Order: sequence, then structure tokens, then C-alpha cells
Amino acid sequence: MMAQPRHGVPYTALAPTDQAGWCRRTMTAFTFAAPGRFTFGARCAEELPQVVRGLGERPVVGHGFTPRAARRPHRRARRTPVLPAAHEPDVALVRGAVAAARAARADVVAGIGGGAVIDAAKAVASSCPGRRTPDHMEVGRGVPLPAPTPCVAVPTTAGTGSEMTANAVIASPEHGVKASIRGPSMLPRVALVDPLLTLGCPPDVTAASGLDALTQCLEPLVSRFANPLTDGFSREGLRRAGTSLRRAYADGSGVAARTDMALAASLSGLALANAKLGAVHGFAGVLGGMIAAPHGAICAALLHATCRVNVRALRERDPGNRALARFDEAGELLTGVRGVPALLEWLATTTDELGIPGLRELGLREDQIDEACVKAGASSSMKGNPIDLTDDELREILNASR
Repeated sequence: MMAQPRHGVPYTALAPTDQAGWCRRTMTAFTFAAPGRFTFGARCAEELPQVVRGLGERPVVGHGFTPRAARRPHRRARRTPVLPAAHEPDVALVRGAVAAARAARADVVAGIGGGAVIDAAKAVASSCPGRRTPDHMEVGRGVPLPAPTPCVAVPTTAGTGSEMTANAVIASPEHGVKASIRGPSMLPRVALVDPLLTLGCPPDVTAASGLDALTQCLEPLVSRFANPLTDGFSREGLRRAGTSLRRAYADGSGVAARTDMALAASLSGLALANAKLGAVHGFAGVLGGMIAAPHGAICAALLHATCRVNVRALRERDPGNRALARFDEAGELLTGVRGVPALLEWLATTTDELGIPGLRELGLREDQIDEACVKAGASSSMKGNPIDLTDDELREILNASR
């Protein structure tokens, strides 16, 4: 059927300049980035040795404190140098890992673990080929990334979707922030997402990482930069999280629930990489550099209050914004009942049921709130939020999340 712009004038009847204007009015231009190859399914991680052999001859493996199942993929490569990543990566950890990888003359890097491990592996892969200190990891330097060493990502938690994104979050304790290394070369060459690797994930990690994945589906859905591709990823991810997050928390051995959450996490990575995020992650990046708390737990603590304040701000200052209808839709995707009340009730009930701690318990002091608001307001993630929030609204979110 022929597309019809306003007033029923056929698209093909428009002058070329009017055609371009019609396209801009009806569809926001977008690009799409994804890993070179994405494989999802039970036991697909067993392909790792073959995948690595196809990419290089001198691999190194990065891993953290992972469940027993997570050690299966590299069990056959006992002589492969290992780069431990026992905590969320900071500049010092990455520099040390880069030095070790260069000493091993690594030509492929595999990251097996949670989002922090995969971020570290991507950062190492992006720096390995260079001969200088990786200055692009330093806050404020912005040195271009070199051509990367191939990276293979094998997640063992269902949360960040880092296996799908073109950035790595690295802490800089000296500056009190977490900063992103960004660039197309940061995308893994191969992502192997095996839900069975998440079976041993403890309940608290399942809860925090699962709500992080859910947030990364919701924020792109209501983002200013949403597009038809990311909308599909966000909707499917929310649907699966609504069905399975509580089940995965209550019974970590349930393969169906773990599969839903692993897919939701990967979908969330595709969505956020191509439509940006919002105020939850605007705060989370800042708070991650101010308090010693996991990223997923911070996002989980912020989610309910951020949704509530965003919806109220939209109704008061921009009632025609399409994000309002999408917040309504999110309620239906999660609960089967359309509307913001259903969304907010589900988020409140779920965060309580999953034992999510507030920001006070995570370490945020009252005298840090103003600093966090100033830094969050200037963060890159805040650009995707569907409306500009006032200083008072930012402060309200933090106070309500404590």
C-alpha cells in the first residue's frame, strides 16, 4: 500500500525536498550497531574454544568470581593466560590487564563473567594493539581508540547487556566517577549468550542485574532517541522480564525463567546501545563513582521513583509527549494491565519482593545528594530522558530512593 503523508498526498507525488521533509516528520533517522555475531541458546558457550581459535592464536581470558558453570567454556584452555577481574573495573585494573595481555602478545580476548568482567575485557581488547599507555581510559583525555584486538563476550549474569554494546564503564577513583570508553570498535566480535551459565547466580545478583536489564528495556522505550528496531527489543525484553524476573529470583534453577532473563538482558543491550538511556542511568553512573555499590543495585533502587517523577513531569509540562503512552504500554507489557498505575505498582511490589536496598543502605549520605544531582544533570545518559528534569525533581528522585 502506498504511504500517505498528511492531507492524503501520496509520497511519490511530492517534490524531492518535500519527500525528505515527510521522512523527517514521520521517522527519526537512526543507525544500528550490534556485535559481529550473536549466538543465543543452551550450551552455546561450548563453542568458545572453536570461536577463539578462529580469531587468533594467542588468547587471554578475563573472568571474575563466577559460578561453577561459568568455568566450563575455558576449561579446555588450561594454558591460556587468565586476567582476573574480581571487582568492577577501574583504571588501575584495566592498565594491569592491558600490560599482561601485551606481555602475552594476545591477539584475542575472551571475557567470561558479569557485565564488569565483559567491560574489562572490551577495554583490554581496545587497548592491546597500542604501544602507548591507554590514554583513552583517562577521564577528560579522549584519545581515539586504536584498532581493536577481537573480543569474545560470554555473560554469566543476566543484567548489563554489555555483550551487545559499544562501550565499557571504567571507574576512575581519582576523579570519583565512572566514565565510558565508547566507539564502534568496542563491540565484541562474537557474543555467546548461554542461559545455563546463569543458573548458579545468587538471588541478590539475580535481583539487581535483572532489574538493571528491565531498566535498560524501559528507558530506551521512552527515550527521545527510540526507533522502530529498539522499540521491538524493548517490548520483548519487558515482556520476558515481567514474566520471569520474580521466578528467576525465587528459583534460580528454573531454566525457562533464566532463559527469559538472559534474552531480556541481551535485548536491553541492543536497545540501550542504539536508543540511549535516561535518568536512572544518568544517576547510576555518577553514584557508582561516589559510593561502593554495584551498578545493578543502584539502578534497581532508583527505578520506581524515577518513573514516577518522569511521568508527573511529562503530564505537567509536555502532555503530548509520546513517552506518556509508552509508560502506559510498559505497564501492560509487565502486568497485562495498561497504564502507569499498573507499572508503578509492579515496580514497587517487585523491588520489595526482591529485597532491593535503598540508596542510604547502599552508602549514599544526605550531604552527597546535591553533588550527585549536579553531576547527573550533566551526564550523557540524561540526554535520552524523555523530559528535562528540574533540580528539585532530581533531588526528589534521590530522596525517594533512599
